Amino acid sequence: MPTYRDPLKPSNSYPVIKVQTCSGQPLEVTTASGNSAYIQPGGTAGDAFGRLRISQPFTIFDSQHRYQENDKWSTLTGVSGTTTYRTNESVVDLNVTTRSGDYIYRETKRVFPYQPGKSFLNMSSFVFASGKTNLRQRVGLFGTQNGIFFEQSGNTNYLVLRSYISGSVNETRVAQSDWNYDTFNGSGVTGRNLDPTKANILWMDIEWLGVGDVRVGFVVDGHMEVAHTFHNDNQNTTSYMTTAVLPLRQEIENLGTTTSSLTAKQICATVASEGGYEGFSRRYNVALGTTEKNLAATGVSYPVISLRLPSSRLDSVIVPSNLNAIVTSNQNVQFRVILNPTLSGANWTAHYNGNVEYDLTASGMSGGTDILGGYIQNNGTLDITSINSFNFQLGRTQAGVSDIFSVIMVPNSPNTKVLADLSWFEIV
Repeated sequence: MPTYRDPLKPSNSYPVIKVQTCSGQPLEVTTASGNSAYIQPGGTAGDAFGRLRISQPFTIFDSQHRYQENDKWSTLTGVSGTTTYRTNESVVDLNVTTRSGDYIYRETKRVFPYQPGKSFLNMSSFVFASGKTNLRQRVGLFGTQNGIFFEQSGNTNYLVLRSYISGSVNETRVAQSDWNYDTFNGSGVTGRNLDPTKANILWMDIEWLGVGDVRVGFVVDGHMEVAHTFHNDNQNTTSYMTTAVLPLRQEIENLGTTTSSLTAKQICATVASEGGYEGFSRRYNVALGTTEKNLAATGVSYPVISLRLPSSRLDSVIVPSNLNAIVTSNQNVQFRVILNPTLSGANWTAHYNGNVEYDLTASGMSGGTDILGGYIQNNGTLDITSINSFNFQLGRTQAGVSDIFSVIMVPNSPNTKVLADLSWFEIV
């Protein structure tokens, strides 16, 4: 069997040339250490469906912490666990003491919509603390019931597929020594010896469709390299996990007492649909109907329409799309879109399909964050279609608290009358 080497690099640093095969069969090569390895058909030059990666990825989410810990993540801490933002490093430290039960769970507030037939790519950069007895660390695309992640438990590394299809959590755990493409112990195709205490980029691409493969690996010298593939097609009698619509997450946890305090680092992350994201699912709306809302007092902020996720469906993907309003009296109005105000007098009603709750009756509000605004002239209309973006997707915390998306009207004279309509996309 011939040996394929890169003549521009020493044999002990990167012993094997990348060979893309077209026959549909792996190509056996010999590494510098004399071990056999296999080049997978298509390699990572192809996406999760084997298509050549020539299209622009459509970014669904990205996270970086340039000047502060951003607001895209929800944090849960246990016992003495804490987080610390490091300005000069642009990272969030996840700190645990030696105490049993210390933990930090960092999870995105949003879950990310996978689109059938598109390669679903995500990357997370991280640094793990030094492995210790009773210490467990995880990073990947996962929640409490489903997902895929890299784990270090003690000093042993695993790639894990978590599934809830049976109604309880079941995990397929593959130790590093059993990774089926590159074990990242220095003798594999890449020659890389994985050190989780150094900054690494974990990546994975997912076919899903309920039965597709999941490739998981690490970026090596600018190349996405496969460590292990979870093969699912023609293997199971049903889907391999409940959904691929999942959050990004990083954890550090003491399962018992440890010998020293430890810190892991969360750096950066992105989620992309390769080849674009075409269209959304069904669109729905709520409106005031023909009953005008009277804005009695000048300069007061009046909630007109508000949306939130129901507590039973916090992983729904709800994206507000169109906002339409009209001032029926000869007066001017400022409109604002506020994220997470505190509403008074709200009466939440479930939309007929159960994925959204809405309110039309709140009498007042305070707090929240302005995310959009403008003005409507006397007897004028407002029609905004630019909010149909994942940037406006409703999120939730790990404590089960949904974002509230509220349309607010502020009159410049008393007894101003308005009508409004708000629509949204559901991807569930």
